[in-house]
Amino acid sequence: MARSSYRLPKIPEMTVRRLSVYSRCLRELEEDGVKTISSQELAERFNLNSAQVRKDLAYFGEFGVRGIGYYVAGLRAELQKILGLDREWPVALVGFGNLGSALFNYRGFGRQGFRIAAIFDDDPAKVGRDVDGVPVFAVVDMAREVRARSIQIAILAVPAEGAQPVTDALVAAGIKAVLNFAPSRLRVPRDVRLKDVDLSIELETLSFYLAKSGR
Repeated sequence: MARSSYRLPKIPEMTVRRLSVYSRCLRELEEDGVKTISSQELAERFNLNSAQVRKDLAYFGEFGVRGIGYYVAGLRAELQKILGLDREWPVALVGFGNLGSALFNYRGFGRQGFRIAAIFDDDPAKVGRDVDGVPVFAVVDMAREVRARSIQIAILAVPAEGAQPVTDALVAAGIKAVLNFAPSRLRVPRDVRLKDVDLSIELETLSFYLAKSGR
């Protein structure tokens, strides 16, 4: 499979998000022993849009083979490379309360190559512990430990009032991507990627549609 060169700024974010969906679908096909599949078959099996699949993949090169479709294992390997999942990413988890603990125990991160390498918290009762082999450090030690472990990605699970100062400290330590679960609008430099996950907004969106349907 030949891939053409591409520049990330031209790739729509929704396309990148859909690549993750395609990769998961292909993994399921691999597990089922499927060797090849067409875009139409892929769409029908996973309720996708075949034209959208072809358009999204076209940003990165030509992957299909005329008369055959896509080689499942080969296409998934290419998508893994494009998504940066052909390597392991050490991750800093900041905040080890109920939400932080739940995120730490989510096994999906590890399956995709995201390894929580350090935990940071302000609770003296937690600092100094090891959780399944992962050390818990004080937030004041964040810069040193993030640099020592070459961490570029952080998951933020702290209260809203502390989110911006912690984010500033993460950026100063060299973090280049933040997944924010704090219910707070954060400011980061232009060279730092920020993704907000506000669980209450997601629930409110669901309640909106339920209310509109009269349920």
